[in-house]
Amino acid sequence: MKALSHETHLGLMKVREVLKRFAIIVYTGNVLDDLVMMDIELDDLYTEKYIEADEYRELKLALRRAFSEHEAE
Repeated sequence: MKALSHETHLGLMKVREVLKRFAIIVYTGNVLDDLVMMDIELDDLYTEKYIEADEYRELKLALRRAFSEHEAE
């Protein structure tokens, strides 16, 4: 399994920090499952207006990058 790029890793750390602000911890033991769960949680936070659109877009981009790198393995 290839490691994620440094930029992608930093982006995922941002995603996890935002989720942690709302007491959401995602750890399933499977990278792909974690990405899917984080994606769902971000959608819920945005839908409920807990995060702003610009922050949401930035975090979704980080997740999209992680999905792409994971698929490329």
